[in-house]
Amino acid sequence: MKLKQIISVATLVCVTGFAMAQQKKAVFIIIDGVSKDVIEKLPTPNLHAIAKEGALLSAYQGGEVKKYNETPTISAPGYNNVLTGVWYNKHNVPDNEIAAPNYHYPTIFRLFKNQYPNKKTAVFSSWEDNRTKLVGDGLPQTKNIKIDYHFDGLENDTVNFKHDKERTFMARIDQAVTDEAAKQISTNAPDLSWVYLEFTDDMGHMYGDSPQFYDAVQAADKRVGQIWEAIKVRKEKYNEDWLIVITTDHGRSPKNGKGHGGQSDRERASWIVTNAKPNTYASSGQSSVVDILPTIARFLEVKLTTDEQRELDGFPLTGNVSLVQPEAVKTANKLAVTWKPVNNDGKVKVWLASTNNYNKTGEYDKYTLVGEAPVKDGKFDIDLGKQPASNIYKIVLEGKYNTANRWVVSNIKQ
Repeated sequence: MKLKQIISVATLVCVTGFAMAQQKKAVFIIIDGVSKDVIEKLPTPNLHAIAKEGALLSAYQGGEVKKYNETPTISAPGYNNVLTGVWYNKHNVPDNEIAAPNYHYPTIFRLFKNQYPNKKTAVFSSWEDNRTKLVGDGLPQTKNIKIDYHFDGLENDTVNFKHDKERTFMARIDQAVTDEAAKQISTNAPDLSWVYLEFTDDMGHMYGDSPQFYDAVQAADKRVGQIWEAIKVRKEKYNEDWLIVITTDHGRSPKNGKGHGGQSDRERASWIVTNAKPNTYASSGQSSVVDILPTIARFLEVKLTTDEQRELDGFPLTGNVSLVQPEAVKTANKLAVTWKPVNNDGKVKVWLASTNNYNKTGEYDKYTLVGEAPVKDGKFDIDLGKQPASNIYKIVLEGKYNTANRWVVSNIKQ
């Protein structure tokens, strides 16, 4: 074939789009303080339209009750559970002060930028700390990650958004955030975006389960619809492949809906709406918000290092998964390790470390392969007589499609 013909064919391929991979884009939205029962109770047509393409999943916040990873059902910890894919015992954000995040655990933004430094990220938020403290925009502790586009800090603008006791200014801020997110998605289409909406939680705190709170939830649903419309236009016009994930950071108190922070079922009752088709694990009703990071990472083809995978607490909600729900019980001379098989393909490698370097200093822990078992067995015993004594044991279960980890600690502060 002559050069001119080759160029013509290449041009045709570019113009028509044949044989060209779709560009992948992802956006996740956190609507503050809306428990699962409220989503099921109220008309939320936009959330349900997205779920019709994928799923509306039950999920939980708060880690595991009375376990080493129990996490307060408070806003900033809830956001960081989503951002890092790990619970409080690792990311170290127990409250809204965000005093000392453990930046050894990277957010989805850092993982994405590490692999794709030229792709674009965005944060649209009614709370500036989400970008500056949680993501750690421009901080040396986060290796100076830079969010390419941000629209936040409007809560500090008391001229254009004059504060009032009814907090209606937050509704206007949420709408401004939504308008900008929809605009940027329509025009510039960042590759990874986070949208945060606060007004629902304000109304929950002020009025509890009430018409005011329900109106705020339905207004948030309309804002989700506005962003979803922008995504649909991009998909149709530019043939892009978009993932959208919507969730909440915590539920509400069972008494009257005004508070949160505890470990009641309703305060833990989160949910996940996505346009992606769920896997068997996601459909089981056992998913949690830390599953969002590995789901986005898998969709955007972000490859995690072995050590990053070993620390991650979540599991992908799409595609193949080998095992979930790791457990480990220590007796005098052994660790009885169990897991729930999801896909019986292959074996599980069982790794053990007796240090916690990654959490404390960011250095890697030295893992020893102590054995393997068919994934369908769902169990393996580790002989501690052959291991050094320690106040922490970190177990990693490596399946064909994912890893899972469990800590056994003698001190809850580990």
